Amino acid sequence: MDTLGLAVIAALVLGYGLISRRLSTTVVSAAMFFLAGGVVIGPSALDLVTLPVTSSTLEGLAEITLALVLFADASRIRLHVLRRQSTIPTRLLGIGLPLTIVAGTLAALVLLPELLLAEAVVLAIILAPTDAALGQAVVSDDRLPSRIRQALNVESGLNDGICVPLLLIALVWADTESGALSAAESLTVAIEAIGYGVVAGALIGSVVALLLGRAVRAGWSGGSWEQVVPFGAALASYGLADWWGGSGFIAAFVGGAAFGALFREHEAAGRFLEEAGGLTNAVTFILVGAVLLVPLLDAVDPAMVAYALISLTVVRMGPVALSLVGTRARRPTVAFLSWFGPRGLASLVFVIIVLDSEGLPHSDVIVSTALATIVLSVIAHGASAIPLVNRYADWYHAHETKPTMESVHTPGPRWRSEPWSAHGESP
Repeated sequence: MDTLGLAVIAALVLGYGLISRRLSTTVVSAAMFFLAGGVVIGPSALDLVTLPVTSSTLEGLAEITLALVLFADASRIRLHVLRRQSTIPTRLLGIGLPLTIVAGTLAALVLLPELLLAEAVVLAIILAPTDAALGQAVVSDDRLPSRIRQALNVESGLNDGICVPLLLIALVWADTESGALSAAESLTVAIEAIGYGVVAGALIGSVVALLLGRAVRAGWSGGSWEQVVPFGAALASYGLADWWGGSGFIAAFVGGAAFGALFREHEAAGRFLEEAGGLTNAVTFILVGAVLLVPLLDAVDPAMVAYALISLTVVRMGPVALSLVGTRARRPTVAFLSWFGPRGLASLVFVIIVLDSEGLPHSDVIVSTALATIVLSVIAHGASAIPLVNRYADWYHAHETKPTMESVHTPGPRWRSEPWSAHGESP
């Protein structure tokens, strides 16, 4: 990418910054803006940004962005809060997420019969993580019950970290199924990737948290440079694990959890990390629009579109509804939680990983189907966020005596805010 391309990308980011508050009141979400902007400046339109589909620039940026987000999300985990009010998030993650992967796998085997079983699992895992930031009003509007907002926040903050090792295992399984690796080799790769990732993340996160704590207490660190430390820790966790042959994503998530557990002031210190991740997130969406969207969506056929529609509805909504059985959640609440499972950054990064994988005979089908689902999600969830938030809030406040399940106050951690939020604040 040349300097003109860099300038054009910067202009898109600046442009959104100038009108962000105005757009936040419309059905045009930031993800829509950046994806569409990427398409406009890409080879299919103005041809101002030109990169190959398998560009190392896009791959590197996307992977670093996800590492920053995983570290930030994990650092905000408050176990004592989750233990007190964990019923809904636990059900969404412990019941809804596995059932979503199973349902997604079965749908892929029916609609895309050319896929091997392991490939169907890979596709299902790619589309399992949710990104609440793509429908920011859903988690930031304080007219909504705090318990519902925090449930979606916690689910979004943790399910991408859970899906990383699952995707890794599915990919090595696919390598075995396709004959690229033996069973023993696949097992070794999986164990090393997960093991080195956990060790690297725990080591970096713990050491940096302890060192920063001492430095702050001694008056050696503070202000803006204190906020740079978690950013460096996220990159160090990712880099060390990758150098060892482990999963940098697992390392980033484990590192963030260790850092947040040991450094009590992690929320204030992590502001720069969150903003940096938000900026790279925006640029990732622009580059995906410019580089991947048009060429890969050209290969989309009716079966892939059908899978995308089912993935956003039945595959997501059925398992979530089942996970809420017994909670006494009202039907509007079940529908609200079920619908708002937008696919975003994690799914995009997983797509880029699959593009670089050599052990998937039908990687083109997986990538095109996943991209079609993500694009539909960006449009459908972004456009429906404000109208459905208004409708659900009106339903909730119409009750003189608030519904029992929904009215439980649930304070929670600062989960991922929309990285391009016009309001600059989290729920």
